[in-house]
Amino acid sequence: MSPNWTAIAPILMLIASNVFMTFAWYGHLKVEHRPLWIIVMVSWGIAFFEYWLAVPANRIGRAVYSPAELKTMQEVITLVVFAVFSVLYLGEKLTINHAVGFGFIALGAWFVFRGPL
Repeated sequence: MSPNWTAIAPILMLIASNVFMTFAWYGHLKVEHRPLWIIVMVSWGIAFFEYWLAVPANRIGRAVYSPAELKTMQEVITLVVFAVFSVLYLGEKLTINHAVGFGFIALGAWFVFRGPL
């Protein structure tokens, strides 16, 4: 793989895996009339595809990023995907508290990628 693809592929794969996982974890909140065991089984099925993206993303990404950087990317991507999902799918509103909290997490990500102090 070329260096650019090795750097970009994990990010794209982690975004896609987070879309799957967000639906697995939170998509059922709009389906309250189904038994919990069915919801869990469907969520496991969705998570299966998430793993097929997340695990290779980390394996490929390890060639370019440290484990701490990969985990940090995962968390930031998770928050962004969840924010979009909660507004568009769940109809939630993002507040200034969310923005401040996400900002602190982004600041933490900056420190991870900045390197040693």
